[in-house]
Amino acid sequence: MKFCVLTLFPRMIEQGMSESIPGRARRQGLIELQTVDIRDYTEDRHRRVDDYTYGGGAGMLIQAQPVYDAYQAATKECDKKPRTIYVTPQGRVFDQKLALELSKEKELVFLCGHYEGVDERVLEEIVTDRISIGDYVLTGGELPALVIMDAVSRLVPGVLHNEESAETETFDDDLLEYPQYTRPECWHGKSVPQVLLSGDHCKINAWRLEEAKERTRAQRPDLYAAYEYRQEVIRWLSRQKRLHIHMMELLKRNLGRVLAFDPKDGALLEENTGVIMLTCTSAEAGERLLTASGMDFTGCLFCVCQEEIIPVLRGRFQTTQARGCYQAYYTRGVPLPVRKDLDIRRLDESYAEEIFAEYHELVTLDELRGHLARGDLYGAFVKKDIAFDRENAGYELAGFIGTHSEGALGMLQVRPRFRRRGIAAALEAYMINEALKRGEIPFGHIFEGNEASLHLQRKLGLNVTDVCLWWVW
Repeated sequence: MKFCVLTLFPRMIEQGMSESIPGRARRQGLIELQTVDIRDYTEDRHRRVDDYTYGGGAGMLIQAQPVYDAYQAATKECDKKPRTIYVTPQGRVFDQKLALELSKEKELVFLCGHYEGVDERVLEEIVTDRISIGDYVLTGGELPALVIMDAVSRLVPGVLHNEESAETETFDDDLLEYPQYTRPECWHGKSVPQVLLSGDHCKINAWRLEEAKERTRAQRPDLYAAYEYRQEVIRWLSRQKRLHIHMMELLKRNLGRVLAFDPKDGALLEENTGVIMLTCTSAEAGERLLTASGMDFTGCLFCVCQEEIIPVLRGRFQTTQARGCYQAYYTRGVPLPVRKDLDIRRLDESYAEEIFAEYHELVTLDELRGHLARGDLYGAFVKKDIAFDRENAGYELAGFIGTHSEGALGMLQVRPRFRRRGIAAALEAYMINEALKRGEIPFGHIFEGNEASLHLQRKLGLNVTDVCLWWVW
């Protein structure tokens, strides 16, 4: 992840991003920071970047030219226009969901305003997002930019030593965090709750959930209402659990939101990157849900549970392709054995070209790089075969597997000369075990006709649905 900040006070940004977790992440090369002094790009010999506003009024305004030239210099080597954030009280309010969304970008550019703001013309030219950290006024955009960068940094893979921390803290599932305790066991006459000393993790997790719910209900009733609404949708989906595992997990993992729901009609969800999921009691019910959402779904990728809704989508959005998938899911909760002779580990962006050569039918190179940047892909490495490589010792990549943005296991591929050695089974078992550690139900989608993959799912002990889901685009 690279942050680039256009500012009048670069030292303020540098100092703020040099301490604590962001500072450590920079030293480890997990995040990169570039500060650009807007004054370096002014044409004024006194390094002035501001002037009076047209139409009168108090205060000065930052001019368009130095901002635009600073932006051009900062982004000249970018392959495409980066997501550019102007921090302003007039923007979308920053929250944890937006932090997660931004953490999936490869690069973020921040424009920090000052005085009365920035000439509107340059904002229209370069800015993609206007973001606020609250309804109050500060002297400049540097502090809001630091707040956003700090929140986003901790979601970048590898930044937190304990990666579970980013998944189970405040605002996870729209709940505030439960109370926590450390040594000593008794302090000022107050003891640590006995359940936390029991060693029974099921009871501990249940206690933490109840405490988080009670705290949220008391302190943030708005958040608790959102939590209860999502739970209502999950309960409705669970009536046909096998068909709806993917939608239930999307909501449980906080990877998306409910767009429309009616117990008589069904549920319409949106995954964080824009995939639309729909289950409905009839084609007419599906029509009502799409209309009730108030959204324009032109160009969206759909995952639907009923084949009869496909003609509706084709009529409304001129969709042209639909492919059926069986849903496989693992509900035993018992970890699977994984071969010890394989080195299975997370892959970084240096493997993009190598993986794309093997797996390019359903993903672009840029999308693949995004998956790697987010830490979504794992590889199985084996000792190099001397018959193929007499000069180089060590390990080579034999196969890989990943997690799609909606939470499904996928992208499973074993290189041809390593097939029939059980590597695919080991990779999937490894990913299933990782999901179980996080308390998730592992699931995946297998296109109709892929008998080898269906055989693998059953061999590993996954259940496979009798009817298809449909991907429509």
